[in-house]
Amino acid sequence: MLGVGLVVTGCQTPQPAATVVKVPVMVKCVSAAPARPTFAIQKLLPDASDGEKVLALARDLPVHLKYEAQLEAVIAGCI
Repeated sequence: MLGVGLVVTGCQTPQPAATVVKVPVMVKCVSAAPARPTFAIQKLLPDASDGEKVLALARDLPVHLKYEAQLEAVIAGCI
């Protein structure tokens, strides 16, 4: 009977408190990069005139600025 009393007493001791450990885990901050646009300047022939080159650059500026803004938004998500 004494052995049963020791077993019951052992069940009444409080459980040790659970310890929560938070470990940082590496995750990719960039899920997907924006698609690189095709610029008009890349489609020009090598013998294109200076005027054609300037016009192609002028057409590319808004496209470039939009692409740059998308890249900056992705990078800002990593900071």
